[in-house]
Amino acid sequence: MKNKSLEAWSPWILLVLTILLWEVLCRAFNVSEFVFPSPSRIAQQTIEYRDVIAGHAWRTFWVTMVGFGIAIVVGVLLGFIIGSSRLAYAAVYPLMTAFNALPKAAFVPILVVWFGIGIGPAILTAFLISFFPIMVNIATGLATLEPELEDVLRVLGAKRWDVLVKVGLPRSMPYFYGSLKVAITLAFVGTTVSEMTASNEGIGYLLISAGSAMQMGLAFSGLVVVGAMAMAMYELFSAIEKRTTGWAHRGSQGE
Repeated sequence: MKNKSLEAWSPWILLVLTILLWEVLCRAFNVSEFVFPSPSRIAQQTIEYRDVIAGHAWRTFWVTMVGFGIAIVVGVLLGFIIGSSRLAYAAVYPLMTAFNALPKAAFVPILVVWFGIGIGPAILTAFLISFFPIMVNIATGLATLEPELEDVLRVLGAKRWDVLVKVGLPRSMPYFYGSLKVAITLAFVGTTVSEMTASNEGIGYLLISAGSAMQMGLAFSGLVVVGAMAMAMYELFSAIEKRTTGWAHRGSQGE
């Protein structure tokens, strides 16, 4: 029980120690706030500009969620198609891997030309950067279904569709939730990058504005807010995963 309690609190303990060390170093070396603001300065400007930050944060959050929602739908559908067929897996997977290697920030100017400055490029950038992990994990979960298990189910009268839907998809759920926890953080990155170049709202726009005005404390506040939103969604998916796929974690829960 003590080990589990320590594990639960360890991220917070490490965070507090990091903040304290950060504050001490900034004060000890008299680091200028225009170069690297201290945590106390960041907290001060977060409170001072809380209404402005909240407005930009809400914009970034809902835009990210829209792009992420599209990524889930497209990622699951493509993953199911690729994972359910060896031919599709062999043909499509290498192409998707090559596409994922392209820097998504390079798409932002193209998206601006197509959709103009605003929510369009941000939503699509969040989608483009986050659908791949979902697709790969769903496809992997289906493609790695044990041949012996599939043979037994076929002998018992199950059709290919029954095997995929009733066995393959449930078996892929741990992979799916793992991909969601990765993809949501990438989605926030995509939205923020797009807002930095193709928007007049959002945390990305706030970062550019604060940096040009030499308000580094405000810029770091924006970074902290993005990190907090991403971590909150990560923890949400972790909680859902534990409640819905407990069967996949029996060994670790018993330790």
